[in-house]
Amino acid sequence: MEEVHVTEKRLSDYRAIIGGPAFAEILALASRLKGKRVAHVNATPYGGGVAELLHSLVPLQRDVGLDAHWFVLSGSNAFFTATKTMHNALQGSDVVLSADMQATYRHFNELNASSFEDEYDYVVIHDPQPAPLVNLCKRRGAWIWRCHLDLTSPNPSVLPILAPHLEAYDAAVFSAREYVPPTIRFPRVYVNPPAIDPTSPKNRHVYREERETILPRFDVDFDRPVISQVGRFDPWKDPLGVIDAYRLVKKKIPKVQLLLVASMARDDPEGWMWFERSARHAGEDPDIHFMTDLRGVGALEVNVLQRETDVSIAKSLREGFGLIVSESLWKSVPVVGGDVGGIRLQVKDGRHGYLVSSVKEAADRTVQLLRDPARRKSMGRAGRERVRRHFLITRYLREYLRIFAELKPPG
Repeated sequence: MEEVHVTEKRLSDYRAIIGGPAFAEILALASRLKGKRVAHVNATPYGGGVAELLHSLVPLQRDVGLDAHWFVLSGSNAFFTATKTMHNALQGSDVVLSADMQATYRHFNELNASSFEDEYDYVVIHDPQPAPLVNLCKRRGAWIWRCHLDLTSPNPSVLPILAPHLEAYDAAVFSAREYVPPTIRFPRVYVNPPAIDPTSPKNRHVYREERETILPRFDVDFDRPVISQVGRFDPWKDPLGVIDAYRLVKKKIPKVQLLLVASMARDDPEGWMWFERSARHAGEDPDIHFMTDLRGVGALEVNVLQRETDVSIAKSLREGFGLIVSESLWKSVPVVGGDVGGIRLQVKDGRHGYLVSSVKEAADRTVQLLRDPARRKSMGRAGRERVRRHFLITRYLREYLRIFAELKPPG
């Protein structure tokens, strides 16, 4: 297990965005937890929403007075293949975690447990990859399982594998109440949807000079209509369905272009398979553009590309939350998203974009928005205000402070 080093952040930099009362409330909550030690454990330091959240949450927890740390698991390709299979099964895929996979899962958790000493008041374990640590470490503090997945219809073969570990936690935190599996007996359950960091390179204001430097790097005509999906190449993000929807849009708006933007995460060996599958599905269409962090598309580039998008696509089949939805809305871009879990939390159909359940519906709504700049603008304004009120990292920080104080009252 290795510790992740994070850059400094200051809560005071958010005051103008969230307002004085919200800023004061966070400081008041934090004052009761000064010096408390917190450890976050997850599978990867980059790629995916959990890592993005922790890169902002951990330094903010430090800035308000907690002694916060972040650790990532050590593991082999076989371990991450096993955990991705488990991830898919938990979201309803018809896959089986083989005996060898289960053995690999246990083995690497045992190895990681041997290098982790609980010297913390709060230990937050993110997702199923490190879930067994709760039964493998000598515990000192309050242990919390933070589930970022949509568990509304899990494959019934996998929950029994996790249940003995999950029921050992002092509490569990989910992105939505409906994700809580009724068969697992958690002592306490909290709901704390994820959020974006408005000061991060991916979401901060972009200066004209930055835009003019970045855009010419891409073989995209930004004077023509642009639709984009940002996210992992993953079956649940439905990249093939996005390409199919784009093709239907192109029949009515021939100049439209599609950007598929992704980071390739260490804990997702399935990602390259879906990248290649998506590329084959796209064929030789010069208006479909694949962009990844391995080709120079970092956080600031994603920020610029999202701002140059006319309609953001988030056509997920399952979605624990989907940070790209709030990212797009924060940039005043309406979203056409799958009518599933986390996207429903962020998009109110017809107000901030549209919720869709098929390729054709996604295409029809995208065409509707591309043809109506005034509607795009009004939805974008409403979407940005919704994110400011409900889905900024400061609210996420505030809720963690409340959870910590309730689980283990300061003293």
